[in-house]
Amino acid sequence: MLQKFRDYQPIIHEKAFIHPSSVIIGQVIIDEGASIWPGVVLRGDMGVIKIGKNSSIQDNTVCHMTLDFSHTIVGENVTVGHGVILHGCIVEDDCLVGMGSTILDQASIGKGSFVAAGSLVTGNKTFGEGSFIAGSPAKLIRPVNDRERLMCVSSVKHYLDLANAYLDQTH
Repeated sequence: MLQKFRDYQPIIHEKAFIHPSSVIIGQVIIDEGASIWPGVVLRGDMGVIKIGKNSSIQDNTVCHMTLDFSHTIVGENVTVGHGVILHGCIVEDDCLVGMGSTILDQASIGKGSFVAAGSLVTGNKTFGEGSFIAGSPAKLIRPVNDRERLMCVSSVKHYLDLANAYLDQTH
């Protein structure tokens, strides 16, 4: 469901996949090749949510922010797993955010990082490029290894292919 809020209508690229059971409200911008899966809520009623090119926001994820304090920005080629909460944070390009993770206001996840499933990234926490992040509260465990880097890349391809299969089915 797409919903205008005040003067803001979601902006969705024609080559993005939006599942009909998702809810997209207000100041939301979704780029080419992005996929928004069942039950996702992108609530741009208090600020901007940007979903970058080829990024996947999986089932039951919630994106929001704090009014006049933060925005939620997801870079390009990012996989956001099932049941994630992104609240006023930045996830840079080429990351994977594992299922059930929460990333809070003003936190930043550097390019090519991997957030392990179930992690809690507290507010104002910054992780640099290529970080393997895990725990509650989340900590830098070590640099991302080759296997995890491959998981980030292969996950993007998998969800891009799957979204295209859904889009082909509707045409």
